[in-house]
Amino acid sequence: MKIFLFLLALVFAFLASSLVFAGTVEHTFKVQNMTIKRLCNKREIVAVNGKFPGPKINIHEGDTVIIHVINNSPYNITIHWHGVFQLFSAWADGPEYATQCPIIPGNKYTYKFKVTQQEGTLFWHAHTSVLRSTVYGAFIIQPHSNRFPFPKPYKQVPILLGDWYDANVVDVENEALVTGGAPNSSDAYTINGLPGDLYNCSKNHMFKMKVKPGMTYLLRIINVALNNNLFFKIANHSFTVVALDADYTNPFETDIIVIAPGQTVDALFTANQPIGSYYMAASPYEVGVRDFANITTRGIVVYDALLSPQLPIMPSLPPFNDTPTAHRFFSNITGSVRAPHWVPVPLNVDEHMFITVGLGLERCDPSNVANATCLGPFNQQLSFSMNNESFVIPKGRGLSMLEAFFNNVSGVYTADFPNNPPVIFDFTNPNPNLNTNLLFAPKSTKVKRLKFNSTLEIVFQSTSLVGAQNHPMHIHGFSFHILAQGFGNFNSTTDRAKFNLVNPQRRNTIAVPVGGWAVIRFQANNPGVWFVHCHMEDHVARGLDMAFEVENGPTPSTSLPPPPADLPKC
Repeated sequence: MKIFLFLLALVFAFLASSLVFAGTVEHTFKVQNMTIKRLCNKREIVAVNGKFPGPKINIHEGDTVIIHVINNSPYNITIHWHGVFQLFSAWADGPEYATQCPIIPGNKYTYKFKVTQQEGTLFWHAHTSVLRSTVYGAFIIQPHSNRFPFPKPYKQVPILLGDWYDANVVDVENEALVTGGAPNSSDAYTINGLPGDLYNCSKNHMFKMKVKPGMTYLLRIINVALNNNLFFKIANHSFTVVALDADYTNPFETDIIVIAPGQTVDALFTANQPIGSYYMAASPYEVGVRDFANITTRGIVVYDALLSPQLPIMPSLPPFNDTPTAHRFFSNITGSVRAPHWVPVPLNVDEHMFITVGLGLERCDPSNVANATCLGPFNQQLSFSMNNESFVIPKGRGLSMLEAFFNNVSGVYTADFPNNPPVIFDFTNPNPNLNTNLLFAPKSTKVKRLKFNSTLEIVFQSTSLVGAQNHPMHIHGFSFHILAQGFGNFNSTTDRAKFNLVNPQRRNTIAVPVGGWAVIRFQANNPGVWFVHCHMEDHVARGLDMAFEVENGPTPSTSLPPPPADLPKC
């Protein structure tokens, strides 16, 4: 009997040690102005809890997250949990006027949601105006079992790649919207909020990472920049990419990371070089018509066994327009079918969409031209569109789009977003012979309605009407398989043969190649209204958006629940 009880105790001890129970992670975010010095100047920015970058949220898969947001800033605010599925919790997704009205100054709102079926690196950021330039932070989902599908790293280090405006960023955006021209580019790039020593007055504003020789670190790399794709390297070291956008990948060896706004990369980095000091550096990858700051931000990786200071070694970075290097990284990584939470590619497609994304124009009032308020090409205003529809956020209509969906209220948006562009032409020809009316997309607030559990395949096709640019397309509420991507005009006959239906990478943000296309596929199993937009912030404000309205399922458990009592009112 004693032996039996002893064995039983061992079994219970084993079970207790092997199970990690889901818990609740609760934080308070106080959003308010703070003064910070960068690039020789003191600037007042909006920040959370007096931190820039903001607090890191660290949870386990299966946890419930509760974030109390108190808005003491002078601006409206919402918080988006970028990449979190928000399964049946769309009220917590965050984009203003899409899933909620903003939290006005002096008010508060509690975001509550459960994180399931995903683990890895995501982030949170403001989803109002351009406030995400300083209101952001890492959102880390640890495995429920605390076991990774790769050797356990010695440490995990968030690397947030951002940019810095030596001005009030809201004023920068407003000036661009008033004039109709392109916004001023950022004045610096940053690593964890620090620009590094190549910028004025920034020698002491540099991120430093101490490492132990022989140890492996998990770098959780996040691009939080408003408008810039970035290259990232560490001198004389290489990476093993193990996840993208909180989805595990097959190990991918590389000496360079390429990352678009809104994307994350988990990469293992081993301190296996001679004891010394090495620069980590990020520089822009930019192809298009917009100006940008072509200056490198850098931090330092220092081996802690280094006995005396040493001049760090600088990595060799690609030219700013090195599309072949970017394409190799974006297109050669595959998904890990044996990893936790792997989702097979749905093979039966219910809906097909062909969506053009690109830069166009909005007609100016001729009387305003003399007043220099129409400073875009041809004395018009810059505009962006999808399938020749330029999206307008439904501000001032009394309800968010999600509230209109839940309450079946008309007049906030229409469900007639087109499946195809109105005209087929040579999309990637920079000088097409076509009707110039295609340059001027009408303003609208249109969504695409999807049946619950239907499978959607989208071809995103970039255009070159006014100029070719990269478009990191982000879909709220879902991750999707990237079946293929390439350059030129998508050919449905020849390019379908390139589809990877076995182990494609899975993301929530796809960098549609400059002058090219990308094909994605996902199952619409999450009811609600889900914002779809380019993660270049100046593209969002000018109409490169739409939304999916996913219908409720057949049961209460597959339907959107009522809104929380404290949901902000318009």
